Amino acid sequence: MAVCTLAASAQSISSSTTLNIAIKGVPSTEQMRISGQYVVDGSGLVFLPLLKTGIKASGLTSSSLARKIEAAYRSAEMYQNPRITVISTKDAAAGQIDAQVVSIGGFVKSPGPKPFMRGMTLFQAVSAAGGETPFGSLKRVELHRNGKKYVYNLKTAAHMGVKVYPGDSINIPQKTAFGN
Repeated sequence: MAVCTLAASAQSISSSTTLNIAIKGVPSTEQMRISGQYVVDGSGLVFLPLLKTGIKASGLTSSSLARKIEAAYRSAEMYQNPRITVISTKDAAAGQIDAQVVSIGGFVKSPGPKPFMRGMTLFQAVSAAGGETPFGSLKRVELHRNGKKYVYNLKTAAHMGVKVYPGDSINIPQKTAFGN
């Protein structure tokens, strides 16, 4: 019985788990944009490009999360038939490594986990992801930490210096029709 419990918990996704997510059934440019590594934030959410909100990942198996992501892209009317693969890299050694990354998603040139450096700022973290795409808004950057969401305007010097910490998730939203 203990072996079954261990196997079940090993498959269950938790906060700070690094996930390799791949998408098929969409144009190759979209595959490159979405496929990559993502880190589940402290509140158990994973943030993917083109989706307005995070998807609850903690407690799910990789295959359950994959179905949930497919449904999210379909309901957002992004793709008709996406096929998602999720591979969790959670193990004892990865747990230590995961704690030293910040995850950056949304409209950035290189989404995914980025190495955390002591004293790292929000602006430096976004820069580590290649900066925003032409559709990304630096005026409403979302910082997700310990289940809370903070919004910053990286066009102002005061917000550029906001410190980030290991395990933080950063989302660059799409610009509005007014360019904000």
